[in-house]
Amino acid sequence: MPLEALVFTVGLSTLGAEIAATRLLAPFFGTSTVIWANTIAVVLLALAAGYKLGGMLGDRRPSMAALCTTVLVGSALLAVTPFIAHPFLSLSVSAFDEVSVGAFAASLFGTLVLVAVPLLLLGTVSPWATRIALSSVEEAGAVSGRLYAISTVGSLIGVFFVALWAIEAIGSQRTFLVLAVLPAAVAAAGLSARAALVPIALVAAFFIPPGATKSADGARVLYETETPYQYARVVQQEDGDRLLELNEGQAIHSLWRADTVLTGGYWDGFLTMPFATGSGRPPARIAALGTAAGTVPRAYSKYYPETVIDAVDIDPELFKIGHRYFGLQARPQLREHTQDARPFLRQTNERYDAIFVDAYRQPYIPFYLTTKEFFELVQDRLNPGGSVIVNIGHPNDSPALEQAMSATMGAVFKHVVRDPIRSQNSLVMASDTPLSASAIASASVPSDLQTLAQDNAGRLEPPLRGGNVFTDDRAPVEWLIDASIVSYAAEETR
Repeated sequence: MPLEALVFTVGLSTLGAEIAATRLLAPFFGTSTVIWANTIAVVLLALAAGYKLGGMLGDRRPSMAALCTTVLVGSALLAVTPFIAHPFLSLSVSAFDEVSVGAFAASLFGTLVLVAVPLLLLGTVSPWATRIALSSVEEAGAVSGRLYAISTVGSLIGVFFVALWAIEAIGSQRTFLVLAVLPAAVAAAGLSARAALVPIALVAAFFIPPGATKSADGARVLYETETPYQYARVVQQEDGDRLLELNEGQAIHSLWRADTVLTGGYWDGFLTMPFATGSGRPPARIAALGTAAGTVPRAYSKYYPETVIDAVDIDPELFKIGHRYFGLQARPQLREHTQDARPFLRQTNERYDAIFVDAYRQPYIPFYLTTKEFFELVQDRLNPGGSVIVNIGHPNDSPALEQAMSATMGAVFKHVVRDPIRSQNSLVMASDTPLSASAIASASVPSDLQTLAQDNAGRLEPPLRGGNVFTDDRAPVEWLIDASIVSYAAEETR
């Protein structure tokens, strides 16, 4: 039974660590498909090497004591991982900030190796345990099948334990400690009394308070949390501005200033660009898909208080952050929906004068919000004369994603225009109603938005050409963004 318990707890820890490892990386690099692919690849390679090593060690030393000692070492290294990962990840972020993709990839791989080493040692358990449990060749199939089944059940429980409870309830650091303590405790039971010091030390590590996940570069961290969807933190700069960072922190998802709702960023464009339809009035009803902490709804509550806004975000924690730190106020015209953007739009019976799309897991916009089928759904949810405005983030002077998005929107709507509001952000607008800069310039807006409207009108221009239409079947958003980053990095290093 101790052998089966060891196999079970190691199975639980190895796959649980795979899920938890992505949470270590998310505050620095996000949770894109590329990050998941790197993590899964390293875990599989580590386990494959562990299986090979375990088979060899099992033949040479079919000893329960040797196996338990190996598990103790692997468990201790797994527990250390969240404590020593920070300097590696900080180095990776510095490289990413400089768009030095080679250094970024190298340091990311180095960080994943921190997880790979303990997983390699823990991966030795199943073949080694099989060798120990065998008393005759005739029962090899039954013994190996039973032990691998036990390990797989443990892995299944580990995945759900980490994903559905541990990460949110106790955080990444203590999740790793739990995953390390369980196999360490079983392994120590198979050794001398002194071996119990290892799981005892790991339990004591629970009392080490988790520090800030990453440095704030001079800003003060007001709040940070790990939600079921992402890592989020609020930082306050020396001038008093508050910023919402999600995952890697390369982009600011919400901005709060004490004396104004205007930001000087792309969010302000949503206040004047809807007037391009020539309606002469602000939208009566808006769906804001991707609200974060509510920068745009807060501005609308000041300038257009009668506008009804359906604010949609998949993460309910962001609404709480918005109310606590970003001046988002509950009012009848603001309706908060904690739902993914496209399912919300599919299920609602409302019709809107404008739909804003600003949903990112930096640096990627979810592919299903970029496709022809999505914009057909948007079109169906708009009132006659309504419009959709999409914030498109991209590396400096890299037009590939915007070209594809413009082509896709143009395949659905009759009219498309763009406002290159910042070097890393464009607002692309589409409607079946003609769109004009003069309509923005002549709109009756509050006095402190008039300069903003004139600037918006002065930048308005035809859409970029040359992109391919995205569909639900094929929308290579992440590939396109990664290629843009690599291209930009190559230009910078010349």
